[in-house]
Amino acid sequence: MGDVVEENFARLERELGLLLRRAHASSAALARDVHPDLEPSAYVLLGHIEATPGVRASDLATYIGVGRGTISRQLARLGAIGLVSRRPDPEDFRGQLLDLTDEGQRRLSAARAARREFLLRALDGWSAEEVDALAEQLDRLNSALAAIRQHD
Repeated sequence: MGDVVEENFARLERELGLLLRRAHASSAALARDVHPDLEPSAYVLLGHIEATPGVRASDLATYIGVGRGTISRQLARLGAIGLVSRRPDPEDFRGQLLDLTDEGQRRLSAARAARREFLLRALDGWSAEEVDALAEQLDRLNSALAAIRQHD
């Protein structure tokens, strides 16, 4: 690998590390906005449940990239604080399908609005094309990371 490529990847690693640290801190604040007892990782879970009503816990675990035990604990907590409901899976008597409760939907919508306002302020000087290009590249990166994880 040449020096330029090595420098590029070193910069990428630094910038991703900083982004992840800031995103983690932001996620903690957003989670608290949804519910004071919510873990930071739960915001993503709620968003995916909203996007795919009736999702199975096992499919949610695969999507997020965690084990079934981890997802089970997180879903139990979300159910206990009234943000997620479960219903029987008509195709699998052992399974359950997940949905947001009305309260879960309300709180997620409020947190999402706050997150978008934060991003609007942060990217105030960016053109619509630049924001779209960033979203496209992040989608590409997320797809590549998911593909590697599936092969490991």
